[in-house]
Amino acid sequence: MDISGIKTIEHDVLIVGAGGAGLSAAIEASSRGVSTGIVMKSLLGKAHTVMAEGGMAAALGNVDARDHWKIHFRDTMRGGKFLNVWRMAELHAKLAPDRVRLLEEWGAVFDRTRQGLINQRNFGGHRYPRLAHVGDRTGLEMIRTLQDHGIHQGIQVYMECTGLDLLKNEQGEVNGIVCMWRETGNFTIFKAKSIIFATGGGGKAWDVTSNSWEYTGDGFAMAYEAGADLMDLEFNQFHPTGMVWPLSVKGTLVTESVRGEGGILLNSEGTRFMFNYIPDRFKSETADTEEEAARWLAGDQNARRPPELLTRDVVARAINDEVKAGRGSKHGGAYLNIATQRSAEDIKRKLPSMYHQFKVLAELDITKEPMEVGPTCHYFMGGIRVDADTTMSSLSGLFACGECAAGMHGANRLGGNSLSDLLVFGYLSGKNAAEYAQSKDSHSNIDQDQVVAIIKNATAILNRESGSNPYLLHEELEQNMQKNVGIIRTRETLEAGIAGIETIKESYQSVRAKGASQFNPGWHEALAMRNLIITAEAVARAALMREESRGAHTRADFPGEQGYWHQYNIVSSKGDDGQMHLRKAERKKPDPELERIAKSTIEDLEKEVAQERTTVNT
Repeated sequence: MDISGIKTIEHDVLIVGAGGAGLSAAIEASSRGVSTGIVMKSLLGKAHTVMAEGGMAAALGNVDARDHWKIHFRDTMRGGKFLNVWRMAELHAKLAPDRVRLLEEWGAVFDRTRQGLINQRNFGGHRYPRLAHVGDRTGLEMIRTLQDHGIHQGIQVYMECTGLDLLKNEQGEVNGIVCMWRETGNFTIFKAKSIIFATGGGGKAWDVTSNSWEYTGDGFAMAYEAGADLMDLEFNQFHPTGMVWPLSVKGTLVTESVRGEGGILLNSEGTRFMFNYIPDRFKSETADTEEEAARWLAGDQNARRPPELLTRDVVARAINDEVKAGRGSKHGGAYLNIATQRSAEDIKRKLPSMYHQFKVLAELDITKEPMEVGPTCHYFMGGIRVDADTTMSSLSGLFACGECAAGMHGANRLGGNSLSDLLVFGYLSGKNAAEYAQSKDSHSNIDQDQVVAIIKNATAILNRESGSNPYLLHEELEQNMQKNVGIIRTRETLEAGIAGIETIKESYQSVRAKGASQFNPGWHEALAMRNLIITAEAVARAALMREESRGAHTRADFPGEQGYWHQYNIVSSKGDDGQMHLRKAERKKPDPELERIAKSTIEDLEKEVAQERTTVNT
C-alpha cells in the first residue's frame, strides 16, 4: 500500500479532544511558544464539557471564608474512599482557586455574591459552598471562555477528525497518530513530539447514560493498543439524577445543582427517603457538627446540609433501592422536587437550563411539578494511568488529562471536581507536554508499516461483502453492560457480562459498514465499536477482580470496604499475546502530612486553618 499521497501535518504538541481539559492544555502549550494543534471528532464548542452544569469546585472562600485547600483536599480524599492518587488530589485542591480566577480574567461571567465576588453553591460531599457557577450552564461558559481565549494564540484546530491509533518510533516513544476526516473519509498522519489525550470517558457502552455520542472510550482504547497502562476502570459513576421519562431522553443529566439549590428527593409514598440512607461513616464526616448529624438522624427536614447532598454513589444506590422496593416513581425512578423549596422566579433564574430542558423534552414545568429522575452512567473515575506531576502516561510522549486520566478522583468523584480537574490537569498537561517537546531536537521518523496496518484495519470494515451490523452490535453491548455491569454487581452478573463481551468481540471481527468512505455514519459507528469493546472489557474484568464495595463500585456479594483492597489499584494492559491482562498494583505510601490532613477530624482541621490565617495576618 502506497501512503505517499496521505497528507502529513506536523506539530510540536498535538491535543486529541477539545473539551475543557483539551482546550486548557492547548492554551498552556501554545503560550510556551510551541506549535500546537488540537484534533476533535466533533465541532469546536460542542464538547461534552457543556453538560457539566452545576459548577467548578475550588476553595475560593467567597461564600464561607472558612474554606481552604486542606479542607477541599480532605473532602476529595474521603469522597474517593482514599483510593485517589494523593498527590493529584493535593495539586487539584491547591491549584484550583487560581485556575478559576484565571478563567474569570479570561472573561468567564460567573454568578456574583452581593459583594461582587464569584458566587459559590453547595454540592454533594463538599463541606462548604464551593462550586463557582454560571446558573446551571457552567460547563458551557467554561468552553466559551477557553475557546474565545485560545483562538487568539495561534492554535491550529482540526474539526470532525477522528483519531484511529497512535504511532511510535524505534525507541517506543509516541511520535504521531493516524486520523480520519469524518466528512471525506480521507486519512491524515499527524506527527508530534508529544501528544495529549483529553478524550473523555466511555459511557456510550451503557444503555442509560448522560454521555453524548462522542464518549466511546477512544482515548482508553488507543492508549491501551499502544501499550499504555489503564487503571481503576471498575469505578464508573452512576449519577443519581438522570431523566427517566420520556424514553427518548432517558439518561439525560439533571444537574446536581437542583439539589444544591434545595431540591428534595421523594418516593411514590411522598416520603423524603434520603434520611433512611445515611451511612455510618457519613454521619460525622458530612454533617457540619455532631448536632447536625443528630438532626439528620432525627429526620429534621430543615437540616442546613440535606442528605440529598451525600456523595453520588450513596444517592444513586438509595434511588435504586427505593425502586426495587416498589416505591419508585411512575416511570421507575424517584421524584426530585424543587417547586416546594424555591419560588418560580428563583428556579428560572438559578436553574434556567433545567427549566427549559423539562419544559421542552418532558412538557413539565419544574416550578410547579416534581421531576422524575434515576441513576444514569455518567463518569469514569478510572482511565489512563499517569504520573501525578507531569500527567505523562506509562508510554513516553503520551500525556492524558481530564476524564480519560485516572487517579484524581479515586473510587468516587465529588460533583464539581470534574470542571476544576479539567482546568488544573489540562494546564499541567500542556505545560509538561510542551517542555517534553522542547527537549526534542526534531520529529522522529514515522514507521510506514504502522500507518499501513492502521489504515488497513479501518478500511477492511468497508471492503467486506457481508458481516455484522455495527449498530446492532452497539445495542447488544449497551444492553449487556446495563444488565450485567451496572450499579449493583455480583460475580455471577460480571461473568455473564464478560461472556457477552467475548461474544460481541467475535462478531466484531467481521463487522461491516455499507457504502463508501465519504461521510458514512455506519463506518464511524464500527470504528468506535473497537474502542467501546476494549473499554467495556476493562471495566468488567476490573470489577470482577475487585472483591469489595468501595465508592461507585458496588459488589452485592462483597458488601463493604475491605482494608486489603485499599492497598491496591487494578491496572489493565495489553499483553504480548494480544489479550487483556490485569494486575494488582500496590499503591505508594502517602506523604505523611497529606495523610494527616485527610484523616484529621474536621474540627481539628478548621482550628488549624484558622490558626494559620491568624499567624499570616499577624
